[in-house]
Amino acid sequence: MKRFDVVSCVLAGDYGKPRPGVIVQSNLFNETHASFVLCPITSLLVAAPLFRIPLKPSAENGLKVKSQIMVDKMTAISRNKIKEKFGKLALKDQLALEHALKLWLALKSDAIN
Repeated sequence: MKRFDVVSCVLAGDYGKPRPGVIVQSNLFNETHASFVLCPITSLLVAAPLFRIPLKPSAENGLKVKSQIMVDKMTAISRNKIKEKFGKLALKDQLALEHALKLWLALKSDAIN
């Protein structure tokens, strides 16, 4: 699994149903760390363009319906809670997600991919 991969996962709490998510942590840690940091993806669309990134379904991302990346619900989950990779974000969506993460976390410099 790598950064910007779209995966099927099970989160804890209110968002605990199986759902898509996108891995956002650096690839430096993905092979050895016990968990992944990801942003869940929802098909329940809300008007929040600064922290809900719109996604159109495509062969590349593997989504079937219009969705949004929930930057405001970023979480870490155990690697055994990720069921499968089924897509990857397009470059324009990667850039939009990076921008939203920087806003949400008040980061000023570029992160390592």
